[in-house]
Amino acid sequence: MGRVQDKVAIITGAASGLGAEDARLLASEGAKVVLTDINEEAGQAVAQEIGGDALFLKHDIASEDDWKSVIAKTEAQFGGVDILVNNAGILLAANIAETELDVWQKIMRVNADGYFLGCKYGLEAMQKRPSGSIVNMSSLSAIAGMSAFCAYSASKGAVTALTRNIAAYCRMNQLKIRCNAIHPDGIRTPMIMGLMQNEQPGTMPEVKDQNLAMTRMAEPRDIANMVLYLASDESRFVNGSEMRIDNGWTIWSDR
Repeated sequence: MGRVQDKVAIITGAASGLGAEDARLLASEGAKVVLTDINEEAGQAVAQEIGGDALFLKHDIASEDDWKSVIAKTEAQFGGVDILVNNAGILLAANIAETELDVWQKIMRVNADGYFLGCKYGLEAMQKRPSGSIVNMSSLSAIAGMSAFCAYSASKGAVTALTRNIAAYCRMNQLKIRCNAIHPDGIRTPMIMGLMQNEQPGTMPEVKDQNLAMTRMAEPRDIANMVLYLASDESRFVNGSEMRIDNGWTIWSDR
């Protein structure tokens, strides 16, 4: 208990799924949590469930003004920002032939622009504190070729490259701020399960055996445990890493 005691954490996309689980776990380990999402009703419900120092703020991560507001309100309420979990994102299944420019731009606006803004303003706020940790939610699709997710894969590739850049910047400038990325495969969240239930073409193109497909589905707590580690001082020497949580999928060559 108390692995992030009295640290202040902002978690985006925290109204459901992985973001909600991140908020619950960090709060249980002593953090003051700020949950943000565009879904105000669900976000408020999760914040009330957590209780204590949990605060919900409505937030479009692709809006620069929203980021400035979230940082300012967090500082006013809790005195600063120690942890930022960039978790919010959108996922649409479409290969390169099916992807229209408006779909590409929509996904990039949230998944790439939104993370850039979070890192920019989160880093600025953390420099006022003794230390800081940014955790960016990337994806296995940023590492492995997944033909069904053209724009999504590219957006998560941008997140991974951005993570390396920020880690290098912090190291070069001797800032006690770390930036790491998590690369999950499938997670049993409303977004992923909804995609599978809709049976969009190519949802999990490499897997025809559904029993095998289920071995690729992590529970939200599996990912949240890694978020907690990277947010805590236990990982003080971990910077610029790419944590794969995929049950060995990317290194399994016997299929």
